[in-house]
Amino acid sequence: MPLVTRTLLLSLLLIGCVGALLPFRNVSLSWEERVDDLVSRLTLKEMVLQLGSGGGVTPNPEPAIPRLGIGVYQFDTECLHGVMNMKTTTFPQAIGLSASFSEEMVYLVAEAIGTEARAVNIDSVKHGDYRPFTGMSCLAPFMNLVRDPLWGRVQEVYSEDPYLSGLLAAAYVKGMQGPHPRYFRASSGCKVVGLYSGPENYPVSRFGFNAVASERDLRLSYFPQFKACIDAGTQNLMCSYYRTNGIPTCMNKWLLTDVMRKEYGFKGYYITDEGAIQVAVTGHHYYKTILEAVAAAANAGVNLELPGSNPPAFFQLTTAVEQGMVNVSTIVELVKPLFYTRMRLGEFDPPELNPYSNISTSVIEGEVHREIAVQAAIKTYVLLKNKDSILPLKSKIGKLAILGPLANNLGALYGNYNPVILPQYAKTPLQGLSTLASKVSYAPGCDDPFCKNYNSTDVKTFASSADVVIVCLGTDSRFEGEGADRRDLMLPGQQGQLLSDVTASSKRPVILLLFTGGPFDVAFAKDSDQVGAIIHCFFPGQATGDALLRVVAVDGSGSVVSPAGRSPYTWPKSLDQVPPMVNYSMEGRTYRYFKGPGQPLYPFGYGLSYAKFSYSNLVLNPTTVKAGGNVVVNVTVTNSGPYDSDEVIQVYINWPDCPVLMPKLQLVAVARQTIAVKYPSVVNLIIHAEQMRVWDDNKGFIYLPGLLNVYVGGQQPDQETSTGSNVLHGSINVVV
Repeated sequence: MPLVTRTLLLSLLLIGCVGALLPFRNVSLSWEERVDDLVSRLTLKEMVLQLGSGGGVTPNPEPAIPRLGIGVYQFDTECLHGVMNMKTTTFPQAIGLSASFSEEMVYLVAEAIGTEARAVNIDSVKHGDYRPFTGMSCLAPFMNLVRDPLWGRVQEVYSEDPYLSGLLAAAYVKGMQGPHPRYFRASSGCKVVGLYSGPENYPVSRFGFNAVASERDLRLSYFPQFKACIDAGTQNLMCSYYRTNGIPTCMNKWLLTDVMRKEYGFKGYYITDEGAIQVAVTGHHYYKTILEAVAAAANAGVNLELPGSNPPAFFQLTTAVEQGMVNVSTIVELVKPLFYTRMRLGEFDPPELNPYSNISTSVIEGEVHREIAVQAAIKTYVLLKNKDSILPLKSKIGKLAILGPLANNLGALYGNYNPVILPQYAKTPLQGLSTLASKVSYAPGCDDPFCKNYNSTDVKTFASSADVVIVCLGTDSRFEGEGADRRDLMLPGQQGQLLSDVTASSKRPVILLLFTGGPFDVAFAKDSDQVGAIIHCFFPGQATGDALLRVVAVDGSGSVVSPAGRSPYTWPKSLDQVPPMVNYSMEGRTYRYFKGPGQPLYPFGYGLSYAKFSYSNLVLNPTTVKAGGNVVVNVTVTNSGPYDSDEVIQVYINWPDCPVLMPKLQLVAVARQTIAVKYPSVVNLIIHAEQMRVWDDNKGFIYLPGLLNVYVGGQQPDQETSTGSNVLHGSINVVV
């Protein structure tokens, strides 16, 4: 008997308690037919309950509909770098993942997170547990740009560059949802659509802020990564707390419907940020009543409320329909994407058809996922300085001093939106690096990363007597996180003094490990001969210590893993190089529009390794391209040693004689590839046709005839702070 026939018979038996096989459970019908049938059977009250039950503070999962055999479902699951608040594997925080410049790595991490989210859900449903974070619909990745270094949520996003952000977001979506043609492993959602890149709480509150940007900046900077997410098949988008150009984002029909749905082809569901409906009334004062805000959100296209109060605001949709503010047909269309996603997750199909239906909790913190966490952390580390090749450490150390408030602070290393910390699977820098020496001295110097109370005695003593000194400085999610913008670029409290004391006391140059989300003023460390190496580690999660051990020292077999992370944002030398946070113009922001004064401390895309690379034999094909055509980039990369290493090959373009304002430089292709010593590698990349377009305020995206400069290397061209490798230059002629 064919499988589908057996499955249909089994379905009849399984759901006999609700009558004959209903069309929405018939696997031979199309998804659209099944969704239409299911929704046609719902009452207005049932639909409204679904639209208002997105989780949130209440918490209220989607209620069951017993008469149709439909169970409870939880849409509120955070999966930024692991399943939040669950005992699952913790991977590096998002900003660190973006420093890997690796689609493959982000895909593997998302695949592991999706697998664990499915396992958590299966186990939770068995036990009747529908709390937030037990579902399979993830509110990740976070897609907004790093446009200001002081924004508290820098750690949660994927770089300052829209192309790189979109590339990695697409990898995340595909990794989480999986390759199966019928079912999703877990569903992914990109947040937060509209303008949302600071402030949180300084200089004004996010709950009343109006972000204003030109359509040029929207199209060139703020929207492209969301289009990439949509093209990858994301199932939901979250709308932000802000007003976008004067209109609360969750009520902005032009943004949600006209651009994202009609123009970009988004077919999933919109979910509000938590309490955003109420914020439109109480924070923005844009509407007088919750009812008005509810009607506006529904008419703009919002499908699901993540409630910030009990009862949820969307429960007033029934009243909105009764008063003629929202049509019943609108409610019907709004609820359909919710059930489409649930169908694609396999909820209404026999489990035997779904390859993800039997994932057990044994995968959580299993050997495979723990090793992915280690490899991911390794790939995030950005080597900012390595004077006289002090790293890697090449011999057994007699006395090692590990100092600073981040040396043994496990909680600070996880970042926010993290899973439950499981100490048995985690290692701090102190725990990971202690095996390098016969004797290890440890002094935090401060009680916590705020470092308000600093005890210098042990710090100075241990630094002065050690053969190698490693200093661990940085922050945690209280200092920079959701709801917590920074006021300046300085390290917290007296951490700067701690570093000065260490460098003054140590007999040899020290190694500085930085654990932060955003960039800080480390000019002293960059310029000081007493700081030999700097590694920006971000928030690496549970694998911090294991990953550091593999990177900072040669092992017993004589091998080492060279760091090859690249900075996902521009490090300013001072706030003089950064426009005010509340100004959403891209002028002067990021490497794409940077104006100075002067050069940045570290440029976007910068990062050293233990190898020396050179570039040669650049070939662009074709060099004259008709509008709408792609250009293939071929380049030879040579590693002269002394270690095998990954290299991040970066391709940039600019428009030298463009009559409209475009970025002064734009990343258009990237590849992270292992290059063995003395074995040159030919790397192939593509400049896609749409990347050569320009934005015309009257015509939209168009092709203009003329030359484009192309730069290929391991960094941006003409950087004051350079990796030392060369950057090749070519040009292509666009013909319209």
